[in-house]
Amino acid sequence: MKEDLNILIVDDHPMTVNGYINVLSEEEFESHNLIFTKALDCEQAYNLITHSQNGGTVFDVAYLDLSLPPYPDKNIFSGLDLGVLLRNTIPNCVIIILTMHSEAALVDRLIKEINPQGILCKSDIDIDEFLNAFKIIFSGDTYLSNKIVKSLKDKVFDNYKLDSYDKQILMRLSEGILTKNIPNYVPLSLSAIEKRKAQMKNMLLQGKGGDDHELIEAIKKMGIL
Repeated sequence: MKEDLNILIVDDHPMTVNGYINVLSEEEFESHNLIFTKALDCEQAYNLITHSQNGGTVFDVAYLDLSLPPYPDKNIFSGLDLGVLLRNTIPNCVIIILTMHSEAALVDRLIKEINPQGILCKSDIDIDEFLNAFKIIFSGDTYLSNKIVKSLKDKVFDNYKLDSYDKQILMRLSEGILTKNIPNYVPLSLSAIEKRKAQMKNMLLQGKGGDDHELIEAIKKMGIL
């Protein structure tokens, strides 16, 4: 017998909501029966989420658009506010954010306040990628679309005050290119490259020194590359 998977989709465009439902409905997800609930604004979504505590549907997955008609009476002004409410009301619900924006400050806030399992920039994805993202999240992994990943990487660079030359040096090192050969790829002298590399090791390895391999491992863990 198939297990029900209750999915809440919140978006103020009915055709968009129906499109998401149609895409997901065409796929088989192991032994699950997908049941969809729609909300077109913050008030509808608020009522559905809070009603889960009083016999209403307990949602397993929620797609939340960020730009929605607000519900001022309950201080719910966006999908971000709904995400915080949902995380507090149904902690185990898988939250997937849909947005047209990918600014680092917004992405950072989403992760800190909601910690969603997925963030999809609408301009990044087509039907196939939308479905692929759901499958990845359904399997237990997180999914960030390309612009969201780039935004996070740029934020890390800003935090460490690394510029485009630093990024190029790191990329070449990660490709296995020896430092002495990097001037063939980056328009800097070998001494300038060595100096920049030493500064990055000091910052990223917290003054502990280390070789190029340790530097690359550190930046991969930070999501820079």
